[in-house]
Amino acid sequence: MKKCNKLAALALAALALSACCDQASIRGTLADAPGRTIAVKQLDINTFRNLDSVKVAADGSFSYKVKVAKGQPEFIYLFYGDTRIAALLLEKGERVTVEADTLGRYTVSGSKGSEELAQVDRAYSDFIAKLQAHENEPTAQTRDYIQHYRDNIRYVIEHPFSLTTVPVFFERLGTAPIFSQPSDALLFRKGADSLLTVYPDSRYVQALSKEADRRLKILQIDSQIREAGEAAFPDIVMPDIKGERKALSEVDAKVVLVHFWDASDAAQKMLNIDSLLPVYKEYHNRGFEIFSVCVTPDKPEWASSVLAQKLPWINVNDGLGGASPAVITYNVQKVPDSFLIIDGELNTKPIDGFEGFRKELARLLR
Repeated sequence: MKKCNKLAALALAALALSACCDQASIRGTLADAPGRTIAVKQLDINTFRNLDSVKVAADGSFSYKVKVAKGQPEFIYLFYGDTRIAALLLEKGERVTVEADTLGRYTVSGSKGSEELAQVDRAYSDFIAKLQAHENEPTAQTRDYIQHYRDNIRYVIEHPFSLTTVPVFFERLGTAPIFSQPSDALLFRKGADSLLTVYPDSRYVQALSKEADRRLKILQIDSQIREAGEAAFPDIVMPDIKGERKALSEVDAKVVLVHFWDASDAAQKMLNIDSLLPVYKEYHNRGFEIFSVCVTPDKPEWASSVLAQKLPWINVNDGLGGASPAVITYNVQKVPDSFLIIDGELNTKPIDGFEGFRKELARLLR
């Protein structure tokens, strides 16, 4: 029994030690600010969240402990008033030493990530200082921006597995992101994929991955718009209910109805049966096709509707709902909504209701 009690006590001690070590400690000095207060803030992707405040002792020293989970380093920033006096990237169990002054100059030791982040922080501060120095020289400011943009690209490429790339990716100049080119999406995707192999549970990396997805969608839309001049209409490429790739540009028909709809709306499902299906049966063999784009995010619900209604035309859905590039490209504000492509050209002439649509088909497909 005594042996069991000892084992239990050891287990409890181990758990307590583990919980105690589930943190990082900060010790430092702030020159010329005895008795003042330091604000401790946590990076929330691209904004700061107030975490706590620390009082500076009479000798200028201060200390603080931050909860840090294993595999999920935290970005912690120290502020004196509105001045940022330290930027830290803390791993579980690290003990960091900071020496700072009230002007924002600081050094950090005891944490490789924090030391690298200090360099990133300094590079950004130097960039802002150059812009301010060239306030009345637009050409010089443009040169400064291009150089900083290139330096950021070089940094994220040379540090693929460092979390310090996250604030670099999200750097802003006022409200505008430093990485503002559509092609930067590829850099974001590569950076996020590399970091996910090391920090799969990090909320910072997950946010970067989400931003990469968003930018890739914009890049796809930009590509579709640029190619639209050649194709005469923006292409749509989506999977059908079998998961096979279907492209609007590959539809071989004289007249194509691009139809956006919602499978969760009973009225729109009835439209398929009562209106579209009779027209399809009458004109399909004469050169008419329907390219039906469903905006329902629930793909199983959509697939069930297509199968239950036995819809014979091309049915696609990317599961992105209103965020689908096709919805954005065709400026679909509400569904149902339809567009006609006639002889490879997007029809821009208004059609007077469904009866007008049938008359137009009868004229085109005699």
